[in-house]
Amino acid sequence: MEENKKELFTEKVPAGSRTYFFDVKESVEGTKYLSISESRESGETFKHNRVMIFKEHLLSFNVGLQKAIQFIFENKDESQ
Repeated sequence: MEENKKELFTEKVPAGSRTYFFDVKESVEGTKYLSISESRESGETFKHNRVMIFKEHLLSFNVGLQKAIQFIFENKDESQ
């Protein structure tokens, strides 16, 4: 199934022991979507997690993401 998807854009973000990938893809039907992947080392192998957000959901996803980021930075841990 993966071979039926066209990759339009990718951004690799190394972050400590993890690497994040932001990929914009297009399905065979022409629908664009964002795929966010995480890769992390687990012993001698790598674990991968992925979430896909389709174009019609991106604006509401972005609103939720921005609220979560704002909350994290406005409510820092007492230990920091």
